[in-house]
Amino acid sequence: MAQSAPAALPILELDVMKTFIAIAETGNFTTAAEAVFRTPSAVSMQIKKLEETLGVPLFRRDARSVSLTHHGEMLLSFAKRLIALNNEAVSRFVVPEMNGIVKLGAPDDIGELVLPGILSHLSETWPQLAIDVTIESSANLHRAVEDGRLDLAIYNFLYAVRADPAEKVMSERLVWVGRKHGQAHLKTPLPISVWDSGCIWRTRALEELTRAEIEFRIAYFCGSHMGQTAAIRADIAIAPLARFLVRDDMVVLGERDGLPDLGSYDIGLAVRKGASQPALAVADYIRSALGDYASQQPTAVAA
Repeated sequence: MAQSAPAALPILELDVMKTFIAIAETGNFTTAAEAVFRTPSAVSMQIKKLEETLGVPLFRRDARSVSLTHHGEMLLSFAKRLIALNNEAVSRFVVPEMNGIVKLGAPDDIGELVLPGILSHLSETWPQLAIDVTIESSANLHRAVEDGRLDLAIYNFLYAVRADPAEKVMSERLVWVGRKHGQAHLKTPLPISVWDSGCIWRTRALEELTRAEIEFRIAYFCGSHMGQTAAIRADIAIAPLARFLVRDDMVVLGERDGLPDLGSYDIGLAVRKGASQPALAVADYIRSALGDYASQQPTAVAA
């Protein structure tokens, strides 16, 4: 009597393995989702399907974090080996020329949003390529690309003012942010926290407050979004921030709180004329990564 052929085993997808590794390393679905440029719901669906495929639970979940089960720890080892083997195989064919240094600039808010995921991907895909990162203001970054001091720069801008319309890669909401259950937004004059005069968030915020005839005072200056969030958490001021920077201990304020809508702003990618092939490849990946991120966010719009 002939034996039937064994059923084919399921194939583990590398994208799912990357998501699984990100969750295991961060202990948080939301943080992992940001790292792999997916929404938390998409990440949850990936892991649910993976657990159903393997027939075992991979994570223990509680209100604040997740941790690996015994099966999850076993899979983590395999997942890292699968990713490493894939990168080794691909690099033998398509990566030999991808070496040298690519000089990349970004403002600190964009740095927090995308740089960890981008740098991780570049390190895995092109291990011989060094990335020299500069964190600066958007105006200075764009100028550095024009002057040839940077190969690439991710930057923020308003009113469609940019050197090349093709540089736009996505748009993001700009919102007023205060401390959850805070009182700063109830004070008169309204205390606000802003950056220097070159900051587009400051420009938009002051224009809208003036247009709405809202009395305000600048209560806090800081050149980084970490300083802005410190002022928010201390409840000494509210601040205009990108929607993706709002954390659990903060609240988005709006027209119901007597504040004007701030609309959205654009995020662009400037590329130096005559940039090297590695720099152009990195630029293509950044466009793809930001486009994927924007398509998965309710408040962001891909270019």
